Amino acid sequence: MSRISPINYDQASPEARAEHDLELKLRGRMTNMKRVLLHSPVAHRIYAEWFTLRDLLRPVVSDRAIWLFSLAISEANKSAVPITFFRRALIDSGIDPDAISPDGDEALLTAFAAAIVADSNAIPEGIWQKLKAVYSESTIVNLVAFAGIMIATTIFTNTMEIDLDPELNSYQKKNL
Repeated sequence: MSRISPINYDQASPEARAEHDLELKLRGRMTNMKRVLLHSPVAHRIYAEWFTLRDLLRPVVSDRAIWLFSLAISEANKSAVPITFFRRALIDSGIDPDAISPDGDEALLTAFAAAIVADSNAIPEGIWQKLKAVYSESTIVNLVAFAGIMIATTIFTNTMEIDLDPELNSYQKKNL
């Protein structure tokens, strides 16, 4: 059970209701995490910048690579809600997340994700060199900012003990 209750739309502030309505308009769904975040519409907007960064990365980094990058961060932080969210993205696109063979860029991004979570002060030089060979400096900045929001998401869902959204139940990893 989540440590903080999701907002009750009818009792929420006008600002929270407006943010809720905008989220539904933009993305068509309201997750348990977002319902809790809406206790602070500002916090919700900050976390929603994940989508802005994703859009900036999309011309250079495939959805699959972003899902694997995000999944690697989520797994490193043992965060069940995002793990299951990204498992669903992969499974719904026909990819078995338990049997995936990442290509070169995907392997680089998952190694980068693991390194960021393990010790952001000690990213191996080899990873940096490979990133710089593949991506522009602005793309790397966006990747690190994206990772920061992903890490914040894992911390939020873990700390708040956010309930898994019911539609994610069938996508859970068996040992979570």
